[in-house]
Amino acid sequence: MEPVRGVSIVIPAVNEGEVIGAVLDEIRAVMAGSGLDYEVIVVDDGSTDATARIARERKVLVVQHAFNKGYGAALKTGIRRARYDVVVITDADGTYPAQAIPELARDCDEYDMVVGARLGRQTYIPIVRRPAKWCLARLANYLTGTRIPDLNSGLRAMKRDVVMSFFGLLPSGFSFTMTITLALLTNDFNVKYVPISYRQRVGRSKIRPFHDTMNFVSLIVRTVLFFDPLRVFLPVGGFLGLLSLVKIGYDLINYKLFHIAGSTIVIVMTTFQTIVLGFIADLIVAQRKVR
Repeated sequence: MEPVRGVSIVIPAVNEGEVIGAVLDEIRAVMAGSGLDYEVIVVDDGSTDATARIARERKVLVVQHAFNKGYGAALKTGIRRARYDVVVITDADGTYPAQAIPELARDCDEYDMVVGARLGRQTYIPIVRRPAKWCLARLANYLTGTRIPDLNSGLRAMKRDVVMSFFGLLPSGFSFTMTITLALLTNDFNVKYVPISYRQRVGRSKIRPFHDTMNFVSLIVRTVLFFDPLRVFLPVGGFLGLLSLVKIGYDLINYKLFHIAGSTIVIVMTTFQTIVLGFIADLIVAQRKVR
């Protein structure tokens, strides 16, 4: 495989005028000594401050949305405009270390996606987010059958053609990174995790903890259903099957003449239907992959 020679760095930004200048200066300083050709694309997602003006002063490509479309939509816009085969995404809030970008990009020689996993010693994760992140990670690990060190890191390198093949599935909101992670893992692409540090952001976070966490849970289940439905249907069917056996035993003990309650029959039929639906969904997914 030909080694990586150039990288497109895509930065979505909304009202980050306070810090984006320093972020771009750091990236340019790192890339100047990397030996890689590069371009920086800032996607201004409907900012009302000086974000776009400050970015243009750094002589980078600035693409503006007329109104706020969302984090994922901004990334799609930037990736479409990218001219290199490897795309690195990072945030405009100063949290991710630019020093990691060349390593992540070069690792795309062998991997389809390389994720900067926030596992370094200098990692700042707000306490209020940690329980939700832990629960989401456990759910994703179970449903994908893979250990995921960082489900939704915003610093990662990806092969442009690979990520664009999933554009129809990828959402416009904050769950873009989580969805591309699940999509690649459930389709057997090569994914690598590289430990990085994570700094406290400048300014106010745009994440809504409860609302976005509920969306993340829903999206994890939907994405796995789309690619590997038996991971969802079989555990549910197994639980209902166990419940059916318990209910049948209860009926046989508490009723005479081997009477089975109507509610028990409903549970048994639901179990059967759930398992059958799971296998039908799996056949549809397998047929889609063959095509």
